[in-house]
Formats: sequence, structure tokens, C-alpha cells
Amino acid sequence: MSSPEEVQFLSQYEPTDFERPSVAVDVVLLTQVDGEMRVLVVRRSEHPHRDTWTLPGTFVRPDESLDSAAARVLAEKAGVRDVYLEQLYTFGSPGRDSRTRVISVAYFALAAWDRVRDVAETDGAVLAGIEVPWPGERGGPVALRIDGRAVAVGFDHEDIVGMAIKRIRGKLDYAPIGYQLLPTEFTLLQLQQVHETIAGRRLNKDSFRRRMLASRQLEATGERQDGVDHRPAALYRFTRRSAI
Repeated sequence: MSSPEEVQFLSQYEPTDFERPSVAVDVVLLTQVDGEMRVLVVRRSEHPHRDTWTLPGTFVRPDESLDSAAARVLAEKAGVRDVYLEQLYTFGSPGRDSRTRVISVAYFALAAWDRVRDVAETDGAVLAGIEVPWPGERGGPVALRIDGRAVAVGFDHEDIVGMAIKRIRGKLDYAPIGYQLLPTEFTLLQLQQVHETIAGRRLNKDSFRRRMLASRQLEATGERQDGVDHRPAALYRFTRRSAI
């Protein structure tokens, strides 16, 4: 309960005495398609940066949390709900938005391809390929490609996507992050392909499988692939509800 002195102070406090920046959230929704990391982007229809490709973003409402704003923008701009969301980094360069002083709290989201494939090319949204020009966890901006062609990206969103790639690469060795990019049931080969796609390098098949099977993160379903033109591989599932 506030003291009488605090109540009096608040009654006289004038928020407009101080300049206030706008606060936004931008969400890096990542998925993996055919050995390539992809990110959801939308084409801007208005200035600034009209006709460039940007991450789904929104200004935070006075009555909502940052997490709620991030979930809302995915639902409103991409029709995507109930995916893993994690706060990534705060981008606050004074000149990052020409309209006004905007501080953006970036998030990354992870979803399997079957959760987001219907989003592609609907309502101006596209799953763009990510070209990472740096190895490991060096970090830096990335380039985005749509139909194999480099596209113009608005604001500082190449840096935001680059930070997301750096973050998930850093998590790969200590958090079971790859499972968020897989269907509920998957093969060991599919799991290895996800790890290779995130890491940006090839992995030794035998040592990877030994490590994954020894991790106690997997359990065999007792089923095998169907509809394949090779010997069906065993299917596994992740043993915990939350992958990160």
C-alpha cells in the first residue's frame, strides 16, 4: 500500500515533463525447410521503408506486456499462435527509425515447417531464406533471399535476424532447441539435418546419433516412416513438453 507521501507525490507527478520514446516489438519467426533456415517477413505497404521486407512488428500498447505484444503480432500478422517465444535483444540506436525514437525489444520464435507453411505468401507474408555470411557465433547482419534473389530489408532487421541466428547457434550445444523445428515424430536423420542447418556446418553422423541417444531427450515411438522409397527409418519423439 502506498504511503500518504507517495500518494501525494504521484498526484502531482506530470509524465509529460520528460520525453518518452516509443516501444515496439519485432519477432524473428524461424523455421527450417529443406536444409535451409527461413524467417517470416512481410512487405511494408507504407513509409518509411515502403516496399522493403521487414519482420512482423508492432508498437506495444500501454496495457500489455512485452510478451503479450510479441504473441499478438504473430497472431495478427502471421496467423501463428502457440509457438515458442523468447526475448532476444533490445535494439535502441537513436536513428533506427526515421519516424520517431523507437526502442524495439526483439523476440525469436521457433516453429516446425508444418506449423507455418500455410503462412507463406499469404497477406504479404513470405518465408525468406537466410544467407549467413559469418561462421559459428561471430554474429552480424545477414542477407535475406526470396525465390533465390536478394531483397531489400527495412530498418535494422538484418541485424535482428543475425542476432537470432547467433543466439540459437549458441544454444544448440546446451539446450534441446532443434526439436522446436521438427514435427512431433521425426527420424534421427531429420534431427541431424536440423542441427546442421542451425550450425551451418556438417556433423559426424555416428557421433551425433550416439550423443542424441545418450541424452535421454528422445524416446522411440515403435513406428517407422511410411511413404518413402527407401528403408523406413525409426521414428522418435522428444520426451519433454518444453524444448528450451
